Order: sequence, then C-alpha cells, then structure tokens
Amino acid sequence: MLRRLSSSSAVVVLGLLLACGGASTGNRQFLSIGTGGTGGIYYPIGGAIASRLSARDSTRQYTAEVTGGSVENVNRLREGQIDLGFGLAVTVYEAYHGGLDYDAPFRNLRVVAPLYANMIHVLVPRGSSVESIGELAGARISVGAAGSGTEQVARQILEAYGLSLDDVEARYLTFSESAASLRDGAIDAAIISVGYPAAAVLEATTTGGARLLPLDPDRIEALRSEYPYYSSGVIPQGSYPGVSRDIPTAAMMNWIVATEQLDSDVVETLLEVLRDDRRALGQVHEMAGQIDLAALAESPVPLHPQAERWLAGTPARREQ
Repeated sequence: MLRRLSSSSAVVVLGLLLACGGASTGNRQFLSIGTGGTGGIYYPIGGAIASRLSARDSTRQYTAEVTGGSVENVNRLREGQIDLGFGLAVTVYEAYHGGLDYDAPFRNLRVVAPLYANMIHVLVPRGSSVESIGELAGARISVGAAGSGTEQVARQILEAYGLSLDDVEARYLTFSESAASLRDGAIDAAIISVGYPAAAVLEATTTGGARLLPLDPDRIEALRSEYPYYSSGVIPQGSYPGVSRDIPTAAMMNWIVATEQLDSDVVETLLEVLRDDRRALGQVHEMAGQIDLAALAESPVPLHPQAERWLAGTPARREQ
C-alpha cells in the first residue's frame, strides 16, 4: 500500500536509510505500522520492528507511526490508512465483535503476532492520601489519550470500583502528559495501561514522586469475570522508584493486528523477526524479551491465515 508518509514516519524512514548506508529505496513499497505515543512502549518497539522488517524484506520499507494508540490503530486499519497496528486485547476484541466504541463489527480484523502483557498502572501524585481507586470520585483523572486502549481500560477499571467517567473529571492525556501533570499537581490520578518499566511512569515516580496504587483482588476477579481478556498481574518490586513491594494489578495482552488481506509473506517475515531478532529488539526496550509466539494460541480474535499456518508449523521450524 503506497502512501505519503507523515512527518513522524519520515524521521523513522531517514533513520532506516542511514542504517542501511543511505541506499535508495527504488521501487520498494511503503508499509506503515501504527504504534502509540512517544512516552509508551509501542513506539520504540514498533520502530525497532520496522527497522528489522525493512532489513529482511528487500521489496518493502516499513515505518512506525506515532498514533493515539490502540483504538486509532484499529480504526485506521479499517480505513486502509495503515498496514499493521499495535492494539490492546480489549480494543481488538471489542472491535472484532462490535462492542464498546464500535458500532459495527470489524470482522476482517486479524491477529498476526503477540507482543507482551500490559500492567494497569494507577498513579497518584506526591502527597496524595488516596489509597484506593474507590476514593477517586470527583477527582481529576487522566484516562489516557482519546482513541487509545488505555481510555477503554480506564473506563472498565473505574467501573470495577463502581465509578464511571461521569463520576470523575476525565482528562484525556498521553502518557507523557500524564507524568507531567502528576508532577505539577494538575491531576489527582492517572490510569496508564502499559508494560513495565514504562518511560512515563519512570518519569512520574522519579522526578514527580508519584505513587502506584494496588488493585484489590476482588476487583481484579470482577474484571476477569466480566471481560475475558483480563488476567491477574503484578508490577514487581523495584520496577520503579518507591516500589518496595509487588503491586497487584490487572494485566492484558498486546497484539499486532492487520486485516486478513495483508500479504502472507509480510506476516511470515514479521514472525521471523520476532523469533530470530528478539535480542536486538530487547536492546531497544526490555519488554521485547517478553514476546512469546506461543501466545498466538490465546488470540482473542481469529488469526491471520499465515499466523495460523505458523502456529501449526513443525516444532523444528517454529522453535522459540
């Protein structure tokens, strides 16, 4: 799919060209990957994956685009504006089935590869006396950027505590904006769905003195009972400054998605990158080390046909 590149993508393309010695792209096809904001994990990992894909695929140039996150990525896939996108399980599941923010099911949506699990980070600023999400009625809460999977997750987390967006002053901030607002006391809490350690959470806890709240076990179980894409999770001790014990929370997988029409060789090359280049990806962000291709068996929606073939391949070829 040929398209004009955004300014953010152009930066990634320039870096790729320099990495390849400035070689001409000739008639290479440009494919774009929808990621997320610069303060999260999607974008750096997406850039690394795009670089490795471009190095392996002589017919295509892959670029990582800064986006609003999961919901925007799925919507842009539906409109044919990107070729691959990163998405939280909640977004992927609800888009496919036509729930939450989707008036009609996106039945052409397919999972092509797994990423890593997000942990729900709930932060309050330095000096806050809040100990539970249930105390946040009427509070100024960052619920993630509009059109992000975090926004969808935030609604469900609040719901588990008997709250809705109408019960709080919702602020639609990116991860980086949430960190700055916590530091400046401009918000009372932030809900951030991201793998750990995340740059924005590190900033909020290091320079802003923000504190992480645990989720109550019974509320985690309520989420798991209501929504099949949640699981129990832990933000481990030492993940961030001030985290002196494990923080229980809810977890959710991230996926790379596309439409069923994506060329099979693109999917094959992507899976090869995730299998063979994990060490290189991990040098960009350690969360890449948590990618396990066996998780394809737990996809919340149908797999792309090539991903199905990969999952059914011989152990010798598909060795993790």
